[in-house]
Amino acid sequence: MKKITWLIACLLIAGIAFSQNKPTPVVITPVPAPAAAGFSAERLQRIDGILAEYVDKGRMNGAVALIIHNGKIAYYKSVGYDKDANTPLQKDAIFRIASQTKAITSVAVMMLYEEGKFLLDDPISNYIPEFRKPVVLDKFNKADSSYTSVPSKREITIRDLLTHTSGIGYAQIGSPEANAIYAKAGVVGGIGVGKILLADKMKILGRLPLMHHPGEKWTYGLNTDVLGYLVEVTSGMSLDAFLRKRIFEPLGMKDTYFYLPKEKYKRLAMLYTEDTATGRVVPMPERIGINGEFARDYPATEGTYFSGGGGLSSTIYDYAIFLQMMLNDGIYNGKRILSRNSVRMMTMNQIGDISRGPNKFGLGFGITTEKGSAVLPTQEGTFEWGGMFATSYWVDPKEKLVALLYRNIYPTRWGNLGNLFKVLVYQAINN
Repeated sequence: MKKITWLIACLLIAGIAFSQNKPTPVVITPVPAPAAAGFSAERLQRIDGILAEYVDKGRMNGAVALIIHNGKIAYYKSVGYDKDANTPLQKDAIFRIASQTKAITSVAVMMLYEEGKFLLDDPISNYIPEFRKPVVLDKFNKADSSYTSVPSKREITIRDLLTHTSGIGYAQIGSPEANAIYAKAGVVGGIGVGKILLADKMKILGRLPLMHHPGEKWTYGLNTDVLGYLVEVTSGMSLDAFLRKRIFEPLGMKDTYFYLPKEKYKRLAMLYTEDTATGRVVPMPERIGINGEFARDYPATEGTYFSGGGGLSSTIYDYAIFLQMMLNDGIYNGKRILSRNSVRMMTMNQIGDISRGPNKFGLGFGITTEKGSAVLPTQEGTFEWGGMFATSYWVDPKEKLVALLYRNIYPTRWGNLGNLFKVLVYQAINN
């Protein structure tokens, strides 16, 4: 009897110890000084200096930067001006995050996967019939955008779409062949396109040729727009409504939208471009894009096209909440969005030996490999991405680090600022 009592006591003590050692999902928290977040205040000033230099030299009008370490805000600053209004850029400015939309849509897909709506290796044609019996581009005539095709070796799967290995290209910013074929068919890139419907364009896309056979190459394309439509088909909700109800509202992402409410228009960051002669930023013209495809004032307009690959706008803080949820293995502020195993799947190499430079790709995120971690300080297993208007982020699970840098320029020759920012963040870690 004494032995049994002793054994029960030991088990209780072990259980208490385990529960005490189990990490608690963190919530983003301000701290009085960077040291409380494990950062050197003196070394963080180097970030101030670089950002100010880029503004002073006219390389950007302004930027917002946010660094979170173990859930604690180590750095959260804005620099520069809205040159038109001659007002300081605010930390809560709303930015067009473009391709940062992809990670959010990919999470939505994984939420429905967890509900048993589909398996990742299901053919997408099971849910969007227009993608049945795909064909692959064979020969292309640039004179009239005509082409010949051959049957695809296999169907496109949902996993192919999540990993950008389906063979679907990009409209407007893709290869010359994809640009021409998609333009002729009326398929759009997804940013600021107004009152058309996602379903209509995705059904057209399903009948167009792939740029290569599924699973053979990594090609950045409209894959996540197709996934956005998959969310609509399998949930019975618009992508906008699904994201708002299932992700934005539970996480408290109050400034993330496809099309902004009128009361938030004044917080929308002004878009800038570069004077090609001087390299200095100037206000964006009324139409933007390679051929003027996008309206400058989006998303301060009403629209019905919800691009899962590029349509959202958000604040840097809202997006940091989303990233902290991922770092917390799918939970934030007591709200479970994904299981930890779905997060694990999303943030591991899902493309095998397919080439993508020194790094790989997961389910919606770029993944830093051991080889990639030798190029910059980001550690192996870091997941990251960015947007065409010079916004970027990364999450380093080993360091428990979330970092974001938002600008509002397209195009820019100063893309190296993103890598400089990475160097400056890691050199300031003090613990």
